[in-house]
Amino acid sequence: MTDHSAGILLYRRGQGGVEVLLVHPGGPYWRNKDAGAWQIPKGLIAAGESALEAACREAREELGFALAGTPSALATIRQAGGKIVEAFVLEQDVDSSAISSNRFELEWPPRSGRIAVYPEIDGARWLSLEAAERMMLQSQLPLLEALRGRLGRLP
Repeated sequence: MTDHSAGILLYRRGQGGVEVLLVHPGGPYWRNKDAGAWQIPKGLIAAGESALEAACREAREELGFALAGTPSALATIRQAGGKIVEAFVLEQDVDSSAISSNRFELEWPPRSGRIAVYPEIDGARWLSLEAAERMMLQSQLPLLEALRGRLGRLP
């Protein structure tokens, strides 16, 4: 069965134009990866949970605070590994330096028997749409196009 996740693309409007909040996954696999590693806060949809509920829960767990307002549907994409991601969008300005992520356990190094604890995300950054195109996980780039389309229709 294909993994089904949900997430939220936060954006804000400033003097320099529209910016999006992207997060960098924590853990040893992502440690030395930068360009092409940044993503929207997202995670698996739990049994009995709607995609919107999962997206809000994941944002709260990964960012460390509840969102203000109700996100609206943005797009559904299939990531390179096959995972389906239902993305929502919300305009909200947050302090990216105040992010406080939940943590997870992982045997590291593999087959070592040692369990290490890592933050689910180890950084958050506001990026212009142009910068986000360079830094974002390739298979999530359609979310930026969907946002551009949405913003083009807003007053």
